[in-house]
Amino acid sequence: MGVPRIDFYVLPDHKENGRALLACRLADKAYSLGHTVYLFVASETRAAALDDLLWTFRQDSFVPHERYPLVGDEGSPVLVGTTTPAIVEARVLINLSDSLPEGFERYQRVVELVDQHPDVLAQSRERFRQYREQGRAPETHKL
Repeated sequence: MGVPRIDFYVLPDHKENGRALLACRLADKAYSLGHTVYLFVASETRAAALDDLLWTFRQDSFVPHERYPLVGDEGSPVLVGTTTPAIVEARVLINLSDSLPEGFERYQRVVELVDQHPDVLAQSRERFRQYREQGRAPETHKL
């Protein structure tokens, strides 16, 4: 597998669900393009909230997803979890955690979501620096 493309999407403000809604929109788009997605979050509480939001974020949205680790054998094209999977089946990693995801280099694309909350900005700058230290060239997209 090659070097993953790393994109930082920067929201212009800080809203309660801003990053989660953006994650849902990006997961929906990736799914509609035939990609598999792993949504990596920092806590079970956030995973549960994102799980619910994926059903309701848009009137006509349907993003087939489930929580990781899986209960059965069959995996949905979109997974939500708090741990890095041992075997990466997803092509796109959407990082909603506060740290650099372990094993990020096994994905084709890594998406970092940033809003204007001071803590989120500081953590995002640190991850940006860490990616660059590892020889990656992250791109920034202001929304």
